[in-house]
Amino acid sequence: MKNAKLIIALVLTTLASACSAFAVKEETGIVIARRAQVRSSTAVVAADLKEVVRGDVMDILDSTTVENEQWLRVRTREAESIEGWIEARNIMPQEMLERSRQLAKEDEGLPAQATGQLRASTNIRFTSDRTDNKNILMKLESGAQFEIVGWKRVPQPDASEVTESDDVPKAGAVRQSEEKKRGESDEPEERDELWYKVRLQPSFSPAPAGWIFGKQVELTVPSDIIFYRTGREFVAWQRLDEDVEQSSRFKQRDKDAAKDAQPGSWVILEKSSTDKGDQSEAPDFDRIFVLGYDKDRQEHYTAYRSPDLLGYLPLRIERRGEDKIFTVKVKLDGQIKDAQYKAYLDDRGLLKVEALEAGLKGGKKR
Repeated sequence: MKNAKLIIALVLTTLASACSAFAVKEETGIVIARRAQVRSSTAVVAADLKEVVRGDVMDILDSTTVENEQWLRVRTREAESIEGWIEARNIMPQEMLERSRQLAKEDEGLPAQATGQLRASTNIRFTSDRTDNKNILMKLESGAQFEIVGWKRVPQPDASEVTESDDVPKAGAVRQSEEKKRGESDEPEERDELWYKVRLQPSFSPAPAGWIFGKQVELTVPSDIIFYRTGREFVAWQRLDEDVEQSSRFKQRDKDAAKDAQPGSWVILEKSSTDKGDQSEAPDFDRIFVLGYDKDRQEHYTAYRSPDLLGYLPLRIERRGEDKIFTVKVKLDGQIKDAQYKAYLDDRGLLKVEALEAGLKGGKKR
């Protein structure tokens, strides 16, 4: 009898320990797919229990792998919760989401420097590194739009180190190896690669921020200014003739997108596209271009074009009385300093720009 009681006690203790360990393992995840099904099991013939959508939060209870596909046992968070199985690729663990939120916090209050969209489905990561799949937050869909808050160039990894290209070829695209076989001329091999730090809307990603491989990004230059692009690329742009707190297209994209269609005054940062070789130490831009807009004549004009310089982000604009002050970083006398420019309207209502740093004066004005 004593032995029976001892066995029962040991069983109860083991069960209690198991329950305790299980509770520790439980974590939270968020749905990243547009739509996904919570199913009764991992079997092909399993029943669909509930459809979940991007942004839904659920508890992760367990995981398993079936035919190289990872599945999670989850519990929905609602009045009548449902437990079932969902493919792991549809869920982002809370820990990954927190990393993305930390990235977003680093640039809190920083206005968008530019905007872009994806050419094809591409990974968003919390670091600018293609050699480690553990830093992948999720796969963004082709056409996903975002704000660009920064960018950098990093040394290109060896082909043997790359485990994920982040470059999904379009249908019918010819592989590079096949092009070479056909005798196509080779372009100079790049020694570094461009990455964009982006901020995303919840409709595209529950993760608010991350890094995207630059080759898959198409800059969405506003229609108001795109035709003023000449031999240099536009790398950043901000409106001068609207309030600073309204300058972000992220908060009210539809409303602000309509503003972009209306002619106005802009600060534009340009960069020569002829640079070759290692650009890891290259400036972010090499000329400042300011476009004014004459409402009476309904035409743009060049208000200011700086001499060539070594400039660095970010670009910030603030109001001081009736004037606007925009600030960038510029390398002068071997040091990187904040450079400020005053934009104001003269007696005729035309936009004028004045460099407030002595070493930067002399730009082309109207």
